[in-house]
Amino acid sequence: MNKIIAENNSVLSGMRPTGSLHLGHYHGVLKNWINLQHEYQCFFFVADWHALTTHYDDPSIIAKSAWDVVIDWLAAGINPGEATIFFQSKVPEHAELHLLLSMITPLGWLERVPSYKDLQENLKDRDLATYGFLGYPLLQSADILIYRAGQVPVGEDQVAHVELTREVARRFNFLYGREPGYEEKSEAAIKKMGKKNAKQYNNLRKRFQEQGDQEALAVARELLKQQQNITIADQERLYGYLEGGGRMILPEPQSILTPTAKMPGIDGQKMSKSYNNTIALREDPDSVDQKIRTMPTDPARVRLTDPGDPEKCPVWQFHEVYSDDATKQWVCDGCRGAKIGCIDCKKPVIEAINSELEPIRKRAEEYTKNPDAIENIVAEGSERARDVARETMDEVRKAMGIDYR
Repeated sequence: MNKIIAENNSVLSGMRPTGSLHLGHYHGVLKNWINLQHEYQCFFFVADWHALTTHYDDPSIIAKSAWDVVIDWLAAGINPGEATIFFQSKVPEHAELHLLLSMITPLGWLERVPSYKDLQENLKDRDLATYGFLGYPLLQSADILIYRAGQVPVGEDQVAHVELTREVARRFNFLYGREPGYEEKSEAAIKKMGKKNAKQYNNLRKRFQEQGDQEALAVARELLKQQQNITIADQERLYGYLEGGGRMILPEPQSILTPTAKMPGIDGQKMSKSYNNTIALREDPDSVDQKIRTMPTDPARVRLTDPGDPEKCPVWQFHEVYSDDATKQWVCDGCRGAKIGCIDCKKPVIEAINSELEPIRKRAEEYTKNPDAIENIVAEGSERARDVARETMDEVRKAMGIDYR
């Protein structure tokens, strides 16, 4: 694989298998993945090792959920012909890179990750005083760096994890990227670009290193991508030389901020299994009907004749997601003017959710009846992922001097 292409065009993301996927996952993550798979080389993995960091005492849910997660992905529209779907534990190189990165990562970097203390606070019923839980952000870094992923789709609460990954990659490259004769090899590579390109590269490099010109850095990176007269190793060497460091063995990833999920739970809070307020992607139509019908509404509407305020009603949040402008106007007029009842207001939401879930349910049912097909998809995806991971680990071991060849 061309590592420079992988650095810029690959996307890595995963989900922990700890239960059924719901509408929050669909609107907050899966719709974005479906779009990304058409634009990038995507690696989507079931993070079963990550699930063990919090569910190590009851792993039974992980084994079942892992397959259900894949079925839900496929039913939602993830295409195994366009994206690589695999299990984290089927690619042991993740663990090896995690181990090697743990040798160079300061303990304080892990302790300051915001989610470390947040999760300990929110999951007080679990004993999270384990090495695995402390190190899970670094395992996430290994997940990303093993594929040299250039883009990582995350919500705002996960940006810190990508920043940690960037710091780890920078430290690794600084420690191990300065091969013997690094500067001489870099200067020789510049000459191979031809006089015009070499002059432009040197000017851009000077602008960035002396003036901090980020635009010059971006232009220089694009210039390197276009070079046909230098090897991949020279390209990586010149990426690092451009920034004043060593050879770029592990490229620093960038965050792709995903839109904030607007999918509410049936109690008005964020949809989450922790709150027991979800609608699963394979929820039975009658169950959807029952859950929406029993949703709380504006407390001011005690009687049908009492006017209400949609902004104070959890059901309105569903209209914001599912209803068109005409329906929303009908709800506002009917609620504020006490012209419609709460059940009337809920009917369009029930219909919209069931309409959205119907094709997902049908596709999921077809996949459920054919477990061999699911196993083949995961097996093939895991092998493709391992091919890339092995290549990265060959480079990492060589850089660290433990390839013994």
